[in-house]
Amino acid sequence: MQYEAQEFRAEAKFQRVSPQKAKLVLDLIKGRRVEDALQTVAFTKKRVAPLVEKVLRSALENANYLSEERGLNIDVDNLYVKMAVANEGPRLKRIRPAPMGRAFRYQRRMSNVLITVAEKKRPELAKTIGEEPEAVAAKGKKKPTTKAAAKPAAAKKKTAVKKSAK
Repeated sequence: MQYEAQEFRAEAKFQRVSPQKAKLVLDLIKGRRVEDALQTVAFTKKRVAPLVEKVLRSALENANYLSEERGLNIDVDNLYVKMAVANEGPRLKRIRPAPMGRAFRYQRRMSNVLITVAEKKRPELAKTIGEEPEAVAAKGKKKPTTKAAAKPAAAKKKTAVKKSAK
């Protein structure tokens, strides 16, 4: 039996916030455990934070509901935010009055917020599919990197100072 990490997602479309502003909050929660992500969003002072919290809670409830419906053994405490993206939605084109009877066009941006949560691979499940727990733990660790030797700084050429004749 091959173990696949289940993913559960939630999406909020056509939200009246620019994707750039939404990404500021989403970058704070990427890769974190769901519990930590909820705490982070709760104390974030950005206007989009309640929206992100709502989508995150929806993804968590989707995981809870679908695991019961499909009979999956999902540990809700072991979920983490796998992906958090704010894609650009349609733009509202508006006109602003300008001097001398002219008009300036501007755009109100919208975004589609998508959050995916998944279950981290547990070492005890690795035994069931034939992998060693040390191998699973080693995958998460970064390999030490060696830095290339830096080139010595080039010496500045001294310019000869000419004395002016009087």
